Amino acid sequence: MKSTSNHSEHTEQRALVTWAALQSKTIIELASLFSVPNGAYVSKAQAGKLKSEGLKSGVPDLFLAIPRRGFAGMFIEMKRLSGGVVSEAQKEWHQRLAGNGYHVVVCKGFDAAKEEILNYLKP
Repeated sequence: MKSTSNHSEHTEQRALVTWAALQSKTIIELASLFSVPNGAYVSKAQAGKLKSEGLKSGVPDLFLAIPRRGFAGMFIEMKRLSGGVVSEAQKEWHQRLAGNGYHVVVCKGFDAAKEEILNYLKP
């Protein structure tokens, strides 16, 4: 699975989650990777419901719920290879999470995210 510049953020993230699911048979920690559906397109009523349940703008796209190297877990903000921009809300969340002991990365595409995860999981 290689990234290409015309892939959307969704396509890149889907490739990463698919890779993690396939690799979780040999790298068991990858089974603890899950998404935070902040970027989902929903109706206004559904958006209100999700917000009332605690959904917050700017929270990173993925969380790897595995502590490593002194971090409580790893948050991943996915971006497309070209044109992806980190919003102010995302920057605030990244700072907050990093300040609370989480490893936070912004990854442009599947390849960058895969490399960051594998590096994070190294003993």
